[in-house]
Amino acid sequence: METFLIPASLIAGGLLAVQAGANAQLSKATGSPFAATTLQLSVGTLALLVLALLSGTLTAISSLPKVPWWHAVGGVASAFYVVSTILLFPRLGAIVSVGLFIAGQMLASFALDASGVANGAPRPIDAPLALGMTAILAGAAIIVRGQAGQQSQPVQGKAGWIVLALLAGAVLPIQGVVNGLLRHDLGAPFVVGAVSFLVATLAMAAALLFSAVVLRAPAPTLQGLPTMPWWGWLGGFAGAVYVTTVFTAIPVIGASAAVGLTVAGQQLASVFVDRHGWFRLPKREVSPLRLAGVVLLLAGVAAIKLL
Repeated sequence: METFLIPASLIAGGLLAVQAGANAQLSKATGSPFAATTLQLSVGTLALLVLALLSGTLTAISSLPKVPWWHAVGGVASAFYVVSTILLFPRLGAIVSVGLFIAGQMLASFALDASGVANGAPRPIDAPLALGMTAILAGAAIIVRGQAGQQSQPVQGKAGWIVLALLAGAVLPIQGVVNGLLRHDLGAPFVVGAVSFLVATLAMAAALLFSAVVLRAPAPTLQGLPTMPWWGWLGGFAGAVYVTTVFTAIPVIGASAAVGLTVAGQQLASVFVDRHGWFRLPKREVSPLRLAGVVLLLAGVAAIKLL
């Protein structure tokens, strides 16, 4: 199982680049990132329910009222993360925001492993773990530095937004742990994923309503959907694979390794997306410094898991 989950986590992270490209098309078609994310999460929910039905595990949902309520609300983290990206990208820039998200993810993963929350037994803060964490955080910093000229904003005087970015990253591994507890309760990974996505969909729908009623944001439209490329709907499927893989991997290989692998996979895939302009995104030169950061990320994961 462990041998399978290591490459699976790397691939699941790579699918986040697919999700980002697909969601960009869906946002353009609907005119609202909130509406696009709500639709994307709805697609993921439906896909996971179909998989649960085909696998014969859908009946596990009947046990949901018996589990602690907080085991079922992991999906709120997805909505919090998405709303944070919408708020942060214009204020800190996409590149700096992503770097802070990675830092938040890895710091939270480190805490989960060290406390034993992630897999039931505390991991000692030994040299491989410390070295790997240092390498991953340094790799994230180098990636930000390597893209500094592309889309960054000055961050002086924005401490509150920086804290929000770190928290937005930190909730993702916590979501994986909470979903892992729900899997222990129900014993059905596809049902757990569907519950997580349904909760996230409802939370995003609430955010969409808030933006429309309170912030007076323009109402989303469905007129652009017929002309959207078919792969614009793939974001929900990519997200479903990511969420299911993470909560399956964390109890087996640890939070730091699982999250580090998904981060590395995301950055590897993003290199190709930027270099070739996939998903109708603008082509960007991939600097040697950025490539070095990705290599350092992978080295950090290897140190955590293999040394």
